[in-house]
Amino acid sequence: MNNIEITTNSAAETIELGKRIGAALKGGEIFALIGQLGTGKTHLIKGIVLGLEADNGDQVSSPTFVLVNEYFGRQGRIHIYHIDAYRIETEAEFTALGFDEYCHPGSVILVEWADKVPQTMAGYDCITVRLEHVSETQRKVSIENPPRYLAMS
Repeated sequence: MNNIEITTNSAAETIELGKRIGAALKGGEIFALIGQLGTGKTHLIKGIVLGLEADNGDQVSSPTFVLVNEYFGRQGRIHIYHIDAYRIETEAEFTALGFDEYCHPGSVILVEWADKVPQTMAGYDCITVRLEHVSETQRKVSIENPPRYLAMS
């Protein structure tokens, strides 16, 4: 499938895009999110978690200091791992978080700052999401390697 490019006009639209993505997921997906500070990575993740029907999805925040936040979606059937690699210094440190154990068919992995751990991420079939500033409120969201069932219109 071709890459998907979408422009959102607000944080609320970025969250809504995430909800649409989350609602389509089946489990086993790994997302590598890449973008500068303030491009909406956490907003998109919040939407994905909400789209996966996590009970506490409205409380999503970036796990910059704890490194991993866990949520349970679809009445506990999907385990969601939100990982923030911003403070990670080495690939070994990232792997030591238990990344390999998180990767299974019943999970959705969301890695912010995935470009800080390229070797680890290269070993997986990731959906890469690049977020860029277009203007103060607009963001360009590019989804590379989307599965067929993730059709965005």
